[in-house]
Amino acid sequence: MKKPKLKASLLLFFTIISNTIFTQSLGDISFGTDSTFDVVTWNIEWFPKNGTTTVDSVAKIISSLDVDLMGLQEILDTNLCRQMINNIPGYELFMDDNWFGGLAYVYKTSSVNVQSIYKIYDTSPYWSTFPRSPLVMELTYQGEKIIVINNHFKCCGDGILDMGNTSDEEFRRFQASNLLKQYIDDNFPTKRVMIIGDLNDLINDVSPNNVYQAFLDDNANYLFADESIALGPSAFWSFPNWPSHLDHILVTNELFSDLQSVETIVQTIRVDNFLIGGFSMYDYYISDHRPVGMKIKINPLTEIEETNENNISIFPNPTDGHLSIDLSRTCSETNIKIFDLFGKELKSMKFYGNKLIDFQFEEPPGIYLIMVENGTQKSVVKVIKSNSQTLRN
Repeated sequence: MKKPKLKASLLLFFTIISNTIFTQSLGDISFGTDSTFDVVTWNIEWFPKNGTTTVDSVAKIISSLDVDLMGLQEILDTNLCRQMINNIPGYELFMDDNWFGGLAYVYKTSSVNVQSIYKIYDTSPYWSTFPRSPLVMELTYQGEKIIVINNHFKCCGDGILDMGNTSDEEFRRFQASNLLKQYIDDNFPTKRVMIIGDLNDLINDVSPNNVYQAFLDDNANYLFADESIALGPSAFWSFPNWPSHLDHILVTNELFSDLQSVETIVQTIRVDNFLIGGFSMYDYYISDHRPVGMKIKINPLTEIEETNENNISIFPNPTDGHLSIDLSRTCSETNIKIFDLFGKELKSMKFYGNKLIDFQFEEPPGIYLIMVENGTQKSVVKVIKSNSQTLRN
């Protein structure tokens, strides 16, 4: 008769120990700052993966990360998710719960002003390509407009992109990437856009099998902010069970200069480091995916119009780094300034007694404005910086 009591006591003991081991240091996690826009993508694997322990721990993680915006994937129990966020002060939830494994946004009400949230590609012709329809949030942060698109692409596959096979997992992700790019090019050609989510494939796959090739080929306008993670040590990848980096943050060229700020940080948030049981404990109770976050310094943008008052020519354009400016006449003093697409000054130079100016354009790939001033005349010319491989192709 004593054995059942002993069994119950042991069960209670291990439950208490498990919860203690799991939650005791999650409050030490931090990521967000007051001076940056902080965005995180996180697949929380059929939330809640392991009952109330999962709910309590995810709530503590969200609160401790203290970010402005979080895009979640794989929410199974939508009611429990709502209850959880309602108990986190300062945050609100928007959830698309009409789809299996829904997408959601969790956002800080004090810093994120939501303009609108809506789905795209949500009609039947796109259901195979997008098993979960992309969820768009248009918001303002400190008065600056930002577009975020939360995604969960089709999983799995054999690593081979079978073009034209509509049931092939890689082809479905390839189509999804191309359609997202088309949507952004058509609807947000000059807006700050972030594509986030569990995109379920590798950035660094070779060209014939890379589902993101359309974005990679257009590196003047798109950049994977987490590329250094994907190309770095496996210890920092987002999906350790099948060691790979599948959760991404992709940005448009309007964010390139902000991405270069010393305050901007992109990293996999290794929550498992804060658990005594490490990743095995994290995987058992929370998710098989780690969060991937970006804190980015958003600077106000002021547009500069193109003009060519002094009839200069700048070549080659596009350039892989070397630029020449023909001033059409010898000038005693020439001031050259380089701006990003919306007017943030990146570099300033002076030249004396030149008709032809040569210099190395060291900014990362993107679209820039070069202002040339001599005397009372001023020219502003748009220049595309590409990498040498793109120009050769």
